[in-house]
Amino acid sequence: MRDFLLLKIVIAVVLGTLFGVLIRAFDLAVLLQVALSTKHILGGIIFFAVPLVIIAFVTPAVVSAGKNAGSMTFSALAIAYISSLGAALLAMVAGYIIVPNLNINTNFADLVKLPELIFKLDIEPMFSVISSLLFSICFGLAVLYTKSRTLEALFDESCNVMLAILQKFIIPILPFFILTTFVELSYTGLITDQLPTLFKMVIIVLVGHIIWLCVLYAIGALVSGKSPFRVLKHYAPAYLTAVGTMSSAATLPVALSCASKSDALSPEIVKFAIPLGATIHLCGSVLTETFFVMGISYILTGAVPSLSVMIPFVVLLGVFAVGAPGVPGGTVMASVGIIVSVLGFDATAVGLVMAIFAVQDSFGTACNVTGDGALAMMLEGIYGKKEKSC
Repeated sequence: MRDFLLLKIVIAVVLGTLFGVLIRAFDLAVLLQVALSTKHILGGIIFFAVPLVIIAFVTPAVVSAGKNAGSMTFSALAIAYISSLGAALLAMVAGYIIVPNLNINTNFADLVKLPELIFKLDIEPMFSVISSLLFSICFGLAVLYTKSRTLEALFDESCNVMLAILQKFIIPILPFFILTTFVELSYTGLITDQLPTLFKMVIIVLVGHIIWLCVLYAIGALVSGKSPFRVLKHYAPAYLTAVGTMSSAATLPVALSCASKSDALSPEIVKFAIPLGATIHLCGSVLTETFFVMGISYILTGAVPSLSVMIPFVVLLGVFAVGAPGVPGGTVMASVGIIVSVLGFDATAVGLVMAIFAVQDSFGTACNVTGDGALAMMLEGIYGKKEKSC
């Protein structure tokens, strides 16, 4: 399914845009009402799942980090979080500088008004996003303190169950949610005016990936005292595999093979850092999402979010990235809650974020995977001699 997810989303974007234009041209209001009602229900299902995703993914991550609270594990977690936070801050600064200068049309007076929904079914989440995050942290720490194997196993199983729900149910309905979102955007005339802007945003993000990888490998070289090209020259197969699979988890065997060929990394560091990095180091995805939410906010409202809103967003986004699954769309799916609760995005804005994120998801994943080599270099510089002497 993941191999065709991008194709499905591209088809959904094209069909949604086309249907919106046709519905508007032929004044098919009933079809538009059906599309809007469908979007409302699908959005409700997705938003209902978000707190459950947070609990299912973050709680086991807290337990796992605590159980493996060795210095190397703590260092890896800290490096991964700082990398994601740094990537987000880079994207945020770029967003404030670049987005207002993209010649985005913010004249909303000419947009066509939407009709009322033909039917409406409200599906409310069981918990708020912040409550879910607090629950996850508290229960994770409580499981560690009480050494409850039963609860530990329960949360591990809940993670597996939620991952199955994501893969078998939530992710398959995303193309339909995106299709109905683009029907709405195309009908109002908003998306047809902004396609060049969205394309520019994707290109800017790809440049951002390159810049951040340069930063990471420069730090890796500084910490390890070794040339970054001793690692980078082996990473082309992993990068291309990530582009094809859009999944850090699916790319893991290739990434391990690539990192193992580097004479700058010890086998012990490779076996530890690369699998862990595939799970917790999602710098490319975080950079992408941060810039996109700022651009989409400007497209839909005529302004980028304020600094007082963006700072909490990027801080929390780094936390959610550490707990996000290494599957296609995992980062944006895990962070939908803070997109809504912190940034105040509605279902239409979330659908647009998901669509444009999916278009470049393969390159964001490739950045994540390639960045794991830099993470390994940093750990090599800190712990390599100790590992070799064991």
